[in-house]
Amino acid sequence: MENVATMRRMYELLSAGDIDGFGDLLAADFVEHEDNPGLEPTKEGVKQFFRMYRAAFPDMRMDVIEVLPSGDRTVARVKVSATQTGDFMGLPASGRHAEVDLIDIMRFDDAGLVCEHWGVADMLSLLQQLGAIPAGAATA
Repeated sequence: MENVATMRRMYELLSAGDIDGFGDLLAADFVEHEDNPGLEPTKEGVKQFFRMYRAAFPDMRMDVIEVLPSGDRTVARVKVSATQTGDFMGLPASGRHAEVDLIDIMRFDDAGLVCEHWGVADMLSLLQQLGAIPAGAATA
């Protein structure tokens, strides 16, 4: 159950904008399996990723809906809400509020630190809510 508490703490720290505190819960040899173009799949790359998000969405809040532990891995279903007040992926600040769902899988090492992450976020919905893609647009 310690992994569940650590995972919940990570979302609290990110919601508070404490990227360094979040980073303290990642192992030195952390590996990010989610593709983030232009960023290294490392601890420093993931911290850079969240700094980028916080710059575009300074009020970002991550609310945990459900956490499921399984051995050294923990899965979370999270609702992210934020208002875009800065540039994001080439999109100028829109002032729009968005809410998206994400699923995270984290593997913990023996020290209780996150050593691997896999994640899926509803980016289509985010871009639609920001006005970058028309609502109802589908991808092939």
